[in-house]
Amino acid sequence: MKKQLTINYEWLNHWKELPESEYILIEKAYEAVKDAYAPYSHFKVGAAVLLEDGTIIKGNNQENIAYPSGLCAERVALFYAGANYPNATVKTIVVLAQGDLIAQDECVSPCGSCRQVIAESESRQKEEIRIILVAQDGKTWVFNSIKDILVFPFGVK
Repeated sequence: MKKQLTINYEWLNHWKELPESEYILIEKAYEAVKDAYAPYSHFKVGAAVLLEDGTIIKGNNQENIAYPSGLCAERVALFYAGANYPNATVKTIVVLAQGDLIAQDECVSPCGSCRQVIAESESRQKEEIRIILVAQDGKTWVFNSIKDILVFPFGVK
């Protein structure tokens, strides 16, 4: 039996095509990327998470000389949210990067570990998380759920 998977996402020429209500979240991700600790890769990633009550949590990648002891921006933000707002629903996460490891017009996509953490966050809160990925030139991909970029999550229904 053959099966086919499809994904749904929105592709925008620039993040300013999004509703103005999401601008602040993207601006917070840009703030976060500036403070990323990336002395080894020189590839900085910033994330901003919007909680249901309007709280915005910033995260950025934190490298460590004892690789792989560092942590990605997405997990920094989501784990902070889980530790400090354990009953809050995550509505949206924005992820963007700066550096030479990715083309200016390509969006950085969450790594497998981050995808799994987003999947478990969705499962735990029983609600999808909007994912906004922004390229260095402003191009933007928008996903309504992690299910569109992680099709077979580990242990998550």
